[in-house]
Amino acid sequence: MSENQNLLAEQRRALILDEVRRRGGVRVNELTRKLNVSDMTVRRDLDALARQGVVEKVHGGAVPVVEASTHEPGFEAKSTLELSAKEDIARAAAAMAVPGSAIALSGGTTTYALAQHLLEVPDLTVVTNSVRVADVFHAAHRPGAPGGRPGAATVVLTGGVRTPSDSLVGPVADRAIAALHFDVLFLGVHGISVEAGLSTPNLAEAETNRRFVQSARRVVVVADHTKWGTVGLSSFASLDEVSTLVTDAGLPAGARAEIEERLPGLLVAGGEQPGEG
Repeated sequence: MSENQNLLAEQRRALILDEVRRRGGVRVNELTRKLNVSDMTVRRDLDALARQGVVEKVHGGAVPVVEASTHEPGFEAKSTLELSAKEDIARAAAAMAVPGSAIALSGGTTTYALAQHLLEVPDLTVVTNSVRVADVFHAAHRPGAPGGRPGAATVVLTGGVRTPSDSLVGPVADRAIAALHFDVLFLGVHGISVEAGLSTPNLAEAETNRRFVQSARRVVVVADHTKWGTVGLSSFASLDEVSTLVTDAGLPAGARAEIEERLPGLLVAGGEQPGEG
């Protein structure tokens, strides 16, 4: 890691998390030297990462938290994490939506943030298996609603069984999605890696996401930097099925290089735009 006093807090924490995962643990005094920041700054960063549940503080440093591959956080728990990163990603991804097109949005807190920006795109047809995403568009249609946009979008909500993240999955959702065709799928993920591709801890959600990918002409993954290197129980798509990854500036340089080698498009929201194609 290069020394830089001017790193933003989120970038600095991403570097710390990458170092923890790569080495299996770090010490506070090592981080202060490498990042050229104070002991107190490093400890605050480790506190923030510990609250996110991605590291465990130990005496003099931190070690990674290894979650079970079947662990699935609820929507409310995930909605408090990486808020500014998700907002940057949502704004950048919304600019990729073409007025009048048919798009799909999977479940997740990042696609939920994206839905709010898509209200500005006219004449969309939106298919989603997310109760939360559907609520964003339905609220905009309500007469007299603050900021209501009656022509914002036509929304199709699949049926199915509700997951902890408020997505609808299972055979009903799968059949509905398989019968449709989308210009673009905006896909939130639990984890993304070179080896496992796109993955989720929920087996039924993996199958539903697989149907989404199969029905889309173009797949745009929206995922903040913490999703890189995470692997859930079930993989549902390989990286070569992804057209573009929209992520945030917290993604470490090493991960960017790996992604650029394997994906046609990488869009880093809130920072430089390398490898966009």
